[in-house]
Amino acid sequence: MRLILICCLLSTVLAGAADSRPNILWFVVDDMSANLSCYGETAIETPHLDRLAAEGTRFTRAFVTAPVCSSSRSAMITGCYQTTIGAHHHRSGRRQHRIQLPEGVEPLPVLMQGAGYFTCIGSGLPGIDHRGLPLKQDRRGKTDYNFDWDESIYDSHDWAGRKEGQPFFMQVQLHGGKLRGDSEASFAALEKRAKEAFGAPVDPGKVTLPPYYPRDPVLLRDWAVYLDSVRLTDQHVGRVMERLREEGLLDHTLIIFMTDHGISHARGKQFLYDEGTHIPFLVSGPGIARGRVREDLIEHIDMAAMTLGAAGLAIPSWMQGRDILAKDYTPRGAVFAARDRCGEAADRIRSVRTDSHLYLRNFHPARPLLMPNDYKDSKAIVKRLRELHASGELPELPEELLFAPVRPAEELYEWKEDRWQTVNLAGDPSRSDVLHQLSTRLDEWIVDSHDPGEESPEVYDLEIADELSVIKPGSPRQKAFAENAETYRSWMSEGK
Repeated sequence: MRLILICCLLSTVLAGAADSRPNILWFVVDDMSANLSCYGETAIETPHLDRLAAEGTRFTRAFVTAPVCSSSRSAMITGCYQTTIGAHHHRSGRRQHRIQLPEGVEPLPVLMQGAGYFTCIGSGLPGIDHRGLPLKQDRRGKTDYNFDWDESIYDSHDWAGRKEGQPFFMQVQLHGGKLRGDSEASFAALEKRAKEAFGAPVDPGKVTLPPYYPRDPVLLRDWAVYLDSVRLTDQHVGRVMERLREEGLLDHTLIIFMTDHGISHARGKQFLYDEGTHIPFLVSGPGIARGRVREDLIEHIDMAAMTLGAAGLAIPSWMQGRDILAKDYTPRGAVFAARDRCGEAADRIRSVRTDSHLYLRNFHPARPLLMPNDYKDSKAIVKRLRELHASGELPELPEELLFAPVRPAEELYEWKEDRWQTVNLAGDPSRSDVLHQLSTRLDEWIVDSHDPGEESPEVYDLEIADELSVIKPGSPRQKAFAENAETYRSWMSEGK
């Protein structure tokens, strides 16, 4: 309450200077890695995002603190680690089991509203939805927060409804990598759309896969369709940018483009390797250096702090994100990430990344990487990987990394040289010092950030019941979800 009053006072003080404060617009995209041509992707071109990078600053080492939508977005909108605010388990706190933010912590739109900003969340294009398709009735965009919040923190789906001269804080929420779907039928639908938009879909033969995925036709086609979803996202961004130009707003709007985590694939989304946590991060607008490339480590929660800084607002002491645009900003020495329960798949992984190494700790090493998970197991690509594994057709590397029955308790990678994190150095005696240093650093972060760790069996049961309540009764998905949950309960009781 005290914080809201302070914000209201700030609003009064700043009212006369409202015209001098920039609009702030976020592009937040689902399920997409840095597969943009300005980041080195060669199979496609992304001219609108390349232009945004050329006219602003491109961050090459931006990472999310959580590799799954709801946990990442809960952290993003508060500027806090999802573990600190208890929002780290995917799609939690939605129904019978509720989660409240810690006392004093407020979602960023509350702070922006209190300072006089018009807050909005949508597609950025009236009459067009988050997929870039025609929409009969405009609606607000994706939130997906794992805590109780009031919908009034958003004034509208679009900035058009603001008062004259009022600055806006807009989130453009886009479907991104989710456009490709998870089946042959959805692949075909997006290929058709790509042909209409660009003349032809991406050629699967031109796709470069991470080395632990076989060059199988299903996986190649899926990745090609994913790249088409990147092209369609770029097109949508270009249309929003053109709208800003036409309305005379572009030169007075700070623009940030990022994704909520990496590509949804077997070793990407939900996991703490680069494929799951490394994201594109572009910033353009008033006061932003043009054509600059920054290689310092940043976390996606920094976006909240830099937004407050751009609006001329103080950053609350509870906010763990940092204003990476501040003149006195000191680069981070390390960034952290956490993976927890995703749907029924209970897990706990933590990581710390420095300029040279990535250290991961698996708290359940007796569980396989591709553990039972209804969400992932329903995807055509994971089904195909399991088929190849069962028939003995997988090469050695994907067998080792994807289908080993257990995981190492610790993993250590020279992540800049080992782009896909395939060589675990944790057992190398010559790396024992750095292993110990990073293990200690992770321990300190867990304590300092008040990481609560795993759910109790009782809370797990509540969350599973909540999930099952919204799945069609008697459907194959409900059956798989319930059976998987029983597997995890057994593992928990066995200490696995």
